[in-house]
Amino acid sequence: MNTSGAVAVSSNGPSDFVLSDGEYKRICELVREHTGIALFESKREMIYGRLVRRLRALRLSGFAPYIAQLEKSDTAELEEFINAVTTNLTSFFRESHHFDHLAKEVLPAISRRAQGSGRLRIWSCACSTGEEPYSAAMVLREQKELLVGIDARILATDLDTQVLATASAGIYAQERLESVSQARVARYFQTLSEGVKGKVKVSPSLQELITFKQLNLMNDWPMRGPFDVIFCRNVIIYFDKPTQKILFERMAELQRPGDFLYLGHSESLHRVTDRYELIGRTIYRRVED
Repeated sequence: MNTSGAVAVSSNGPSDFVLSDGEYKRICELVREHTGIALFESKREMIYGRLVRRLRALRLSGFAPYIAQLEKSDTAELEEFINAVTTNLTSFFRESHHFDHLAKEVLPAISRRAQGSGRLRIWSCACSTGEEPYSAAMVLREQKELLVGIDARILATDLDTQVLATASAGIYAQERLESVSQARVARYFQTLSEGVKGKVKVSPSLQELITFKQLNLMNDWPMRGPFDVIFCRNVIIYFDKPTQKILFERMAELQRPGDFLYLGHSESLHRVTDRYELIGRTIYRRVED
């Protein structure tokens, strides 16, 4: 008989596994410890479904031995665990007003400031499968006359090694390009050879602008900055307020007054930090200390 609050899903007959309240609580603690993400009861069924796949792959009898394996700091399985519990939803030119701001406000300002010699650094801190940094790279290529003599680079990081592999490869199903204009598709994507139907590859002109790296935002950050622009979109919704405060204090240290920060459509820095000011729809500017 299942204990109160336990979750079990039927598959080909009797329930395969039971996730008790105590086990779910410990999984939430491990997720928080290793990713900073705060999980709640509403995510229980989703987490169950994702982790059951790991139990089956490892041929474990239940969640208790799986938790024990994680607690032993099994590096390989911790990576699989993190990949399983993180959510990766993205698209090209998602929240397009940020890319309009980058093209029309940020790059002209940098061009005037640099006067033909300087640097531009953009950080996509939760790049998922790469659509965000590739969208930014398209903007840079389209505004190349503003970047003459300027060393422009994009750092794209994510916690999930599987989505990073996809991002680095730059290969996408054609339906992923629905939000990309036909002109951009023709310019920046290459149809793969026969035998690979329905997929395209990002052009080298975009890939050469981007460096993909695995990064856990809760760990040390090896980069020094400064970053003219940070994309931190649809990230902080997974963190509690104390974690958000720490995160944006660290980001502020990697930016100069006047640099920009883009958040997701449902995110805000209200009562989180006073080191940024809101200047547009989910567009923030680093203020003077």
